[in-house]
Amino acid sequence: MKIYFFNLRLSYEECRPLYLGTVQNMIVRTDSGERVQLPVANLRPYVEMQGLQGRFRLMVNEQNKIHSLERVS
Repeated sequence: MKIYFFNLRLSYEECRPLYLGTVQNMIVRTDSGERVQLPVANLRPYVEMQGLQGRFRLMVNEQNKIHSLERVS
């Protein structure tokens, strides 16, 4: 199992494409400098009135399928 940490800071307005369906995936840069592509459906639960902000932990299995994604702060 691989574990990645990354930070996001998007305004509510910047999150609109996540709900409009114009964006299917988002690429984030992890703390280790790697780029990881995530389906936006996994990020939608974390969008609040101020947007999508916080530090996240992503766990993926050996096939690089998402095992879990959670906001850690």
